[in-house]
Amino acid sequence: MTLASTRYSLLLRIADGGDAAAWSEFLAVYEPLVYGLGRRRGLQDADARDLCQEVFRAIATAARRFDPSPEKGSFRAWLFTITRNLLSNLCRRERSQVSGMGGSDFLRLIEGQPAHDEHAFLVEQDYQRRLLQFAADSVKAEFAATTWQAFWLTAVELRSIGEVAVELGITSGAVYIARSRVLARLKSRVAEIEGEVLP
Repeated sequence: MTLASTRYSLLLRIADGGDAAAWSEFLAVYEPLVYGLGRRRGLQDADARDLCQEVFRAIATAARRFDPSPEKGSFRAWLFTITRNLLSNLCRRERSQVSGMGGSDFLRLIEGQPAHDEHAFLVEQDYQRRLLQFAADSVKAEFAATTWQAFWLTAVELRSIGEVAVELGITSGAVYIARSRVLARLKSRVAEIEGEVLP
C-alpha cells in the first residue's frame, strides 16, 4: 500500500489552532516521524521532544502558506525540510557550545550522519508504518476478533493461510475472506486519513 499524499484539509484545520481533533490526528501520524528523526540524529529523548515542539510550532505558523501543487513537492518533504533546518540550527548551537568546551564527540556525531536521501527514505518508511498503524488501530474494533486475527496473522505476521485456518478453527476460504475484508477497510481508512489530496 503506497501512501503518497497528506490531507491538505487537515493541514488547514491545524492552522486554525483550535481544532483539537485535527491536531490529535496530525500528531498521531507525524510526531513519531519527527521524534524518530531527532533520535537518529543523536538527540536525547528530551531534546527530540523539544525538536517536535519547535517543528509543530513552525508547522502551525506556516500551514496556510504550504503550497499543495505537485511541482512544489510533498507535504512530507516540506515537513522534513523544516525538521532538518531546525535540527541544523540545534546542531550549530551545540557545535559552538562543544567547541567552546573543547569536546569533539558531538562534532563526530554530526559529521557521521546519513545523507539527506537516506533520511528522506527513513522518514517515508516511518510515515508509511505509522499511518498504517494509526489506520489499523482505528478500524480494529469494527471486526470480530477471529476476522482480525485471520488478517493479522496472515498479512502482518506472514503465516500461511492453512496454518491460521487450523489455529482459528475456520476454513482457509474464511481466512482469505477475512484478510480481504480487513485490507479493503484499511485501504479505505487510509484514504479517509489522507483525504482528497496532495503529494
